[in-house]
Amino acid sequence: MCDKNAQLRITVHSHAVVDQAIGVLLAVGKLTPDQGWTILREVSQRSNIKLRRASELLIDWAHTGTLCTDVRIEPERQLAP
Repeated sequence: MCDKNAQLRITVHSHAVVDQAIGVLLAVGKLTPDQGWTILREVSQRSNIKLRRASELLIDWAHTGTLCTDVRIEPERQLAP
């Protein structure tokens, strides 16, 4: 039972991180939630980084203003006018 509780906590935390990253993209790009999800998914797939890690990097970007090139390329491409 402890393993299931631990796994549930991890899952809930991961969802929160993903939602926060989508929020960052919404704020930066004035997007809909679906558009934010699409960009986040593309960032993960094109940079070959797990979705949760890509989300963490985007959240850090909101705090620090820096984002590694591998991750930055896709949001910049998607958000360009």
